[in-house]
Amino acid sequence: MTNDDWDFGFTAVNEDELETVQKLEQEKSVASDEVLGLQDRLDALYSAIMPLLNNLASNPEKSYIYWPNRLEKIETFRDKLTELYKG
Repeated sequence: MTNDDWDFGFTAVNEDELETVQKLEQEKSVASDEVLGLQDRLDALYSAIMPLLNNLASNPEKSYIYWPNRLEKIETFRDKLTELYKG
């Protein structure tokens, strides 16, 4: 058995190195949280847009779309998309 068999998985560092590692770990955590937040916003945008596209494509053989209260519904949807986009 050699001394290498007793490596407990740690390395000695000085205070500056420790602070650097701790800072990087904190930055990684913040970036990870931001990525998760952005992914949630992208998923929400996708979920909002797909029903519109599916509905528009549902009857391609028809030449016209019956869309009562179109302006009101478009404005509501635009507000929803803007809210999702800005988070």
